[in-house]
Amino acid sequence: MTATDVMSESGVARLASLEQRVETLACQLEEHGERLAQFAKTAGHLDGGEALSLIVFSGSLDRILSAFILATGAAAMGMPVSMFFTFWATTALRRNSAPRRKTWMEGAFGRLLPRGFGQLPLSHMNCLGAGPVMLRRVMKRKGVASLDEMLEISCELGVRIHVCAMTMDLLGIQREELVDYPEIKFCGVSSFLEQAELSKLTMFV
Repeated sequence: MTATDVMSESGVARLASLEQRVETLACQLEEHGERLAQFAKTAGHLDGGEALSLIVFSGSLDRILSAFILATGAAAMGMPVSMFFTFWATTALRRNSAPRRKTWMEGAFGRLLPRGFGQLPLSHMNCLGAGPVMLRRVMKRKGVASLDEMLEISCELGVRIHVCAMTMDLLGIQREELVDYPEIKFCGVSSFLEQAELSKLTMFV
């Protein structure tokens, strides 16, 4: 066997090894491509592709209840959920205690507006406050979760709550007055709408 033959066989062996390496790399690239496609799909889901955005405007017990039923139901199905509380709905998030430092006008708003879930009226058949009492009794008898319980469930499911900063300024509501909620944020309507634009569903309650 000549030196040329040896070199030829060596070249063939190297070529075969190179082809095997290329085939291995092609398989790895295909696997990575599938992983990237799955990641892109997941990222799109998290970015709002399958998300629900709820604009909560009403400050009545029945409508706040409906908003939380929608939010927790969607979150339980795996959808990212964001709730934007504005104007009268913001009063539902107030706690019983309030900061002492307020202007005369802010104090007046604070006394006239409901404070928290327990003081919310009904949008219909309020009956001077008797309607909400009857509704809560029926909810308890039927095993329907209260708003306080739904707030806890929303927290467990990762529902994000956004509060309109302009509303807080207009009504004199301070951040210290609101419920202690890990996912609560304060923003303007434009910031929330940028997110809602990417959502699959946007609802107004």
